[in-house]
Amino acid sequence: MARNKFISVIDDDPDIVLLFYEALRSIGGFTIFKFTDPKVALQHIKTNRDAYVLIISDLRMPNINGLELIKSTKDLNRNIRTILMTAFDIDDRLFQEYMKSKIINGFLQKPIEIKELYSEVNRQIGLHKK
Repeated sequence: MARNKFISVIDDDPDIVLLFYEALRSIGGFTIFKFTDPKVALQHIKTNRDAYVLIISDLRMPNINGLELIKSTKDLNRNIRTILMTAFDIDDRLFQEYMKSKIINGFLQKPIEIKELYSEVNRQIGLHKK
Protein backbone atom coordinates (compact mmCIF):
# COMPACT_ATOMS: atom_id res chain seq x y z
CA MET A 1 0.00 0.00 0.00
CA ALA A 2 1.29 3.47 -0.90
CA ARG A 3 2.25 5.71 1.97
CA ASN A 4 -0.48 8.17 2.86
CA LYS A 5 0.28 11.82 2.14
CA PHE A 6 -0.98 14.83 4.08
CA ILE A 7 -2.83 17.97 3.01
CA SER A 8 -3.76 20.75 5.44
CA VAL A 9 -6.36 23.47 5.15
CA ILE A 10 -5.51 26.41 7.43
CA ASP A 11 -7.88 29.33 7.96
CA ASP A 12 -9.10 31.12 11.07
CA ASP A 13 -12.66 30.83 9.69
CA PRO A 14 -13.95 27.41 10.86
CA ASP A 15 -16.66 27.37 8.15
CA ILE A 16 -14.11 27.61 5.34
CA VAL A 17 -11.89 24.99 6.94
CA LEU A 18 -14.81 22.58 7.29
CA LEU A 19 -16.08 23.21 3.75
CA PHE A 20 -12.66 22.60 2.18
CA TYR A 21 -12.00 19.62 4.44
CA GLU A 22 -15.27 18.00 3.38
CA ALA A 23 -14.61 18.77 -0.30
CA LEU A 24 -11.09 17.32 -0.26
CA ARG A 25 -11.91 14.18 1.76
CA SER A 26 -13.12 12.48 -1.41
CA ILE A 27 -9.65 12.34 -2.95
CA GLY A 28 -7.77 9.09 -2.57
CA GLY A 29 -4.33 8.61 -1.06
CA PHE A 30 -4.38 11.74 1.10
CA THR A 31 -5.22 12.48 4.71
CA ILE A 32 -6.78 15.91 5.06
CA PHE A 33 -6.15 17.97 8.19
CA LYS A 34 -7.96 21.15 9.16
CA PHE A 35 -6.64 23.90 11.40
CA THR A 36 -8.05 27.21 12.58
CA ASP A 37 -4.89 28.08 14.53
CA PRO A 38 -1.84 28.60 12.31
CA LYS A 39 0.58 27.95 15.20
CA VAL A 40 -0.94 24.50 15.78
CA ALA A 41 -0.85 23.86 12.03
CA LEU A 42 2.82 24.79 11.79
CA GLN A 43 3.69 22.48 14.67
CA HIS A 44 1.86 19.63 12.90
CA ILE A 45 3.70 20.39 9.67
CA LYS A 46 7.05 20.41 11.53
CA THR A 47 6.28 17.03 13.10
CA ASN A 48 5.13 15.51 9.78
CA ARG A 49 7.23 17.45 7.26
CA ASP A 50 8.02 14.40 5.14
CA ALA A 51 4.38 13.29 4.88
CA TYR A 52 3.05 16.66 3.68
CA VAL A 53 2.47 17.32 -0.01
CA LEU A 54 0.27 20.43 0.19
CA ILE A 55 -0.88 23.20 2.50
CA ILE A 56 -3.70 25.58 1.67
CA SER A 57 -3.49 28.67 3.85
CA ASP A 58 -5.44 31.85 4.31
CA LEU A 59 -3.43 35.07 4.22
CA ARG A 60 -4.88 36.98 7.16
CA MET A 61 -4.84 35.01 10.40
CA PRO A 62 -3.95 35.86 14.02
CA ASN A 63 -0.44 35.14 15.36
CA ILE A 64 1.05 33.96 12.05
CA ASN A 65 -0.10 35.27 8.69
CA GLY A 66 -0.27 33.04 5.63
CA LEU A 67 2.96 34.36 4.10
CA GLU A 68 4.89 33.56 7.29
CA LEU A 69 3.27 30.13 7.55
CA ILE A 70 4.07 29.24 3.95
CA LYS A 71 7.66 30.49 4.24
CA SER A 72 8.16 28.44 7.43
CA THR A 73 6.69 25.40 5.67
CA LYS A 74 9.06 25.76 2.72
CA ASP A 75 11.98 26.16 5.14
CA LEU A 76 11.02 22.76 6.60
CA ASN A 77 10.54 20.99 3.26
CA ARG A 78 10.91 22.70 -0.15
CA ASN A 79 8.85 19.91 -1.77
CA ILE A 80 5.62 20.80 0.03
CA ARG A 81 3.33 22.58 -2.43
CA THR A 82 1.60 25.71 -1.14
CA ILE A 83 -1.59 27.54 -2.05
CA LEU A 84 -2.35 30.95 -0.56
CA MET A 85 -5.94 32.18 -0.41
CA THR A 86 -7.45 35.50 0.55
CA ALA A 87 -10.55 37.64 0.16
CA PHE A 88 -8.38 40.75 -0.14
CA ASP A 89 -6.45 42.22 -3.04
CA ILE A 90 -2.75 41.60 -2.68
CA ASP A 91 -0.39 44.25 -3.92
CA ASP A 92 2.52 43.25 -1.81
CA ARG A 93 6.20 43.04 -2.73
CA LEU A 94 6.74 40.01 -0.48
CA PHE A 95 3.80 38.15 -2.06
CA GLN A 96 5.22 38.84 -5.56
CA GLU A 97 8.67 37.73 -4.44
CA TYR A 98 7.29 34.50 -2.93
CA MET A 99 5.32 33.72 -6.10
CA LYS A 100 8.37 34.35 -8.29
CA SER A 101 10.65 32.21 -6.11
CA LYS A 102 7.99 29.45 -5.89
CA ILE A 103 7.59 29.70 -2.12
CA ILE A 104 3.91 30.18 -3.00
CA ASN A 105 2.95 27.68 -5.70
CA GLY A 106 -0.69 28.64 -6.21
CA PHE A 107 -3.23 31.30 -5.35
CA LEU A 108 -7.01 31.33 -4.80
CA GLN A 109 -9.12 34.48 -4.50
CA LYS A 110 -12.08 34.24 -2.11
CA PRO A 111 -14.91 33.54 -2.49
CA ILE A 112 -13.68 30.19 -3.80
CA GLU A 113 -15.95 27.72 -5.56
CA ILE A 114 -15.26 24.05 -4.90
CA LYS A 115 -14.47 23.48 -8.59
CA GLU A 116 -11.78 26.19 -8.34
CA LEU A 117 -10.36 24.48 -5.26
CA TYR A 118 -10.23 21.11 -7.04
CA SER A 119 -8.67 22.68 -10.11
CA GLU A 120 -5.88 24.36 -8.15
CA VAL A 121 -5.20 21.33 -5.95
CA ASN A 122 -5.09 19.18 -9.08
CA ARG A 123 -2.65 21.62 -10.66
CA GLN A 124 -0.40 21.34 -7.62
CA ILE A 125 -0.48 17.61 -6.81
CA GLY A 126 -2.98 15.78 -9.02
CA LEU A 127 -6.31 14.50 -7.73
CA HIS A 128 -7.67 10.99 -7.72
CA LYS A 129 -11.30 10.96 -6.67
CA LYS A 130 -12.49 7.84 -4.85
